[in-house]
Amino acid sequence: MSYFVTGTDTGVGKTLVSCALLHAYAAQGKRVAGFKPVAAGCDEHDHNDDANALRAASSMQLTYGQVNPYCFPHAIAPHLAARHAGARIDFKRILTSYHELAGQADVVIVEGAGGFLVPLNEKQTSADLAKELDLPVILVVGMRLGCLNHALLSTRAIADHQLECAGWVANILDAGMPALQENIDALRERIAAPLLGIVPYQVQPDARAAATHLQLELLDKQETND
Repeated sequence: MSYFVTGTDTGVGKTLVSCALLHAYAAQGKRVAGFKPVAAGCDEHDHNDDANALRAASSMQLTYGQVNPYCFPHAIAPHLAARHAGARIDFKRILTSYHELAGQADVVIVEGAGGFLVPLNEKQTSADLAKELDLPVILVVGMRLGCLNHALLSTRAIADHQLECAGWVANILDAGMPALQENIDALRERIAAPLLGIVPYQVQPDARAAATHLQLELLDKQETND
């Protein structure tokens, strides 16, 4: 069982939700692994904070390289970060790493980079990677002004790539967002996939706390129906 987590934009809580999913499945006794195929923005050890968080939330003992095959120094669009590093993101390497993890884990949570259509090389995007992996997609919607348009465009892009949207998560980024519940209701009316949970605004994001707001049974129901 694996899912590809994408977001309506960068900085909307993909890592928070990905780690929350890992914690929630681990609480069911499953062997879980986080996977961040591409990361841009590394520390002095060539590690990325998001990938480190996924590794820490995994129930398996994983090396950093198993979690994050591609990590580039500059925190910019992945294809540009790769170019600045004199590299090119090759999907074959990512697929090999993913299948190695999937062969060991009960659940793999794959966190994409940026939004769904962000370029990864000169021709391919994050959407193309999700297609190559052939995984159902979980969309993280950052609840703030503009989220309706971003969420609906993202769900359309997922459908255009003939991928299943397994569900979406409303992650509240703006504690004072006007008409918050009405915005969530508007998305529920327009997105066919189930709302997996509403993650409250957190001053210090906590993935274990976020996990308590997710309804995994809705994903299990989707799996059963498929």
